[in-house]
Amino acid sequence: MSASRSIFRRPSVEGALAGANDPDRQLRRTLTAWDLAVMGVAVAIGAGIFSVGATAAAHYAGPAVIVSFVIAAVVCGLAIMCYAEFASTLPIAGSAYTFSYATMGEAVAWIIGWDLILEMLLAAAVIAKFWGVYLSDAFELFGVHVPATVHVGSVEVAWPAVLVVGVFTTLLAIGTRLSSRVNSVFTVLKVAITVFVIVAGFFYVKAENYAPFVPPSQPSPTGSALHQSLFSWLLGVAPSTYGVVGILSGAALVFFAFIGFDVVATTAEETKDPQRTVPRGMLGGLAVVTVLYVLVTVVVTGMVPYTALAASDDPSLTTAFILVGATWAGKVISVGILLGLTSVLMVLLLGLTRVVFAMSRDGLLPRGLSRTSPRFGTPVRLQVGAGVLVALIAGLSAVHLLEEMINIGTLSAFVLVSFGVPLLRRSRPDLRRGFRVPWSPVLPILSGVACLWLMLNLTTLTWLRFAVWLVLGAVVYATYSYRHSRLGRGERVELVDDPLAHP
Repeated sequence: MSASRSIFRRPSVEGALAGANDPDRQLRRTLTAWDLAVMGVAVAIGAGIFSVGATAAAHYAGPAVIVSFVIAAVVCGLAIMCYAEFASTLPIAGSAYTFSYATMGEAVAWIIGWDLILEMLLAAAVIAKFWGVYLSDAFELFGVHVPATVHVGSVEVAWPAVLVVGVFTTLLAIGTRLSSRVNSVFTVLKVAITVFVIVAGFFYVKAENYAPFVPPSQPSPTGSALHQSLFSWLLGVAPSTYGVVGILSGAALVFFAFIGFDVVATTAEETKDPQRTVPRGMLGGLAVVTVLYVLVTVVVTGMVPYTALAASDDPSLTTAFILVGATWAGKVISVGILLGLTSVLMVLLLGLTRVVFAMSRDGLLPRGLSRTSPRFGTPVRLQVGAGVLVALIAGLSAVHLLEEMINIGTLSAFVLVSFGVPLLRRSRPDLRRGFRVPWSPVLPILSGVACLWLMLNLTTLTWLRFAVWLVLGAVVYATYSYRHSRLGRGERVELVDDPLAHP
């Protein structure tokens, strides 16, 4: 089988870089390290900073959720270093999809691109949905009733979700630099509110609330195999919570708080001096996010016992403030949540279009999607189309039921990027790398294994849904992408000889 006919065909790094120079499909380099760091903080700090830690403490790990966050941050940090090396070596749009294409071939790249679309599409829709809910809640706190939905005929529409997606789709279509500036304002404001809430919360912390730090393991109240981790189900272990298993399950849950840094890598083609800028922006943003999340978790578990959080229907940092009598905090936190979700949504809409843009430019999706506007330097038609799709999903469906699908899509991308670093080091040691993961291949392999471990701690139901998505992706690749790929059509893209094509 020739290299051009193999599903493992791949372009050389030089060929991938040359493909990004198509004047009709080229993005403008306007972003700085500050822009990328802000983008990372923006996408990682949303409503989750006020809720995910409390939820994990209440139902999984107790005060030891602090350890869960540290585990998740370390795993994410290892993966981000791998992303930074790739992005500084291959600074073009597409993130994990592009990196996988250059190291593991087209079929693997398609799978990971398909996963990234799942991650960012669902994440953007979920965030838009929650933005509408929190907008209504925020107005209620100030005595103003604003319904979260309206009826259009017999159809119930979450109108705030549609509105916010429309506004930021327009901003992103006009220009990445402009949207980055708007994003910076929202991000600085929400970080300031987060710091204020943390400082206020420390005045209510009591040391006795941290005991027991690791609550003893007990049977899970759900008792359902579909709602326990896949790892526990495979071992035949009865569903349980708290204890060591609870800490690990909590890490898998709170990992959701760190997703989004892979989105930053999708902007490598729009970044000035990407060999230096991308690593600094990504790692700097991760450091800020980790500190903020750990501090919020220390506060929420120190203000009230984890059992009091577990007794709440929807535990959050606001719950902790209410339980100690500081009801004023609800209004401040509600404003912080709205600002947080706003900037998260903007970055996710950007990342979604950049992944589809890269796949389209390579021919795996219709090539017309990757045309950029001569005036704005962005893929306007693609940005608008993605915005319409996100708005429809957020406005008309119960998309929040698929939240864990976002985690598994992100982790699968992290796994392949991690394993791809030593592969590219071995095949192309001559390439210029603006950042190098230390102790390779040990750390990249450790990163991949750790991400696989977190995937195994997601529920069996999530894995079943993920399998359905992969099957659907395989059908699309077999019926369209394989035949329309630029490599498959024999276009002028430099191919490398693929040893897998020659048994």
